Amino acid sequence: MNPSAAAALLSLLFFHAAQGAPPSDVPENLKVPAGHELVLQAHATGSQIYVCQAGPDLAWTLKGPEANLFDTKGAAIGTHFVGPTWKHKDGSQVTGKASASHDAPEPDSVPWLLLTATNHSGEGIFSRVAFIHRLHTKGGRPPSAQTCIKSKLGTEIKVPYSADYYFYAPASH
Repeated sequence: MNPSAAAALLSLLFFHAAQGAPPSDVPENLKVPAGHELVLQAHATGSQIYVCQAGPDLAWTLKGPEANLFDTKGAAIGTHFVGPTWKHKDGSQVTGKASASHDAPEPDSVPWLLLTATNHSGEGIFSRVAFIHRLHTKGGRPPSAQTCIKSKLGTEIKVPYSADYYFYAPASH
């Protein structure tokens, strides 16, 4: 085998191994059920959008995320938006619902989550996804409740955040 072919094969094997191994720092309550494999890892950067709303008290309520997704090499591969929904550039989408939460190690960061897929559309990488992790979050917490006042009712605020998302599908073997 020539050196460039060997390097390409080694790179492919490393990429597959990196995609196939879930992160080692997942809290016990966020573990994905047995029988699922990691099919995609993505890094998101964007905002968590909050709206000042009236309820029992005035409070900032999560509207949803607005973020871009990047692969492990930094290339743009999709978007993440209200739903929560993830859309891949191949046209496939998955919507999820949080099934477990764990406080982020950084106090100003949104919690780490295990989400269960609730809806799919399109054919592609997200069409088989059953579970999603949101881990390694930075930022995204709502503003102080005291800043949601009557004159700001209905106002939206975007709080910068980043996170790593891991997408799991039923194992194919």
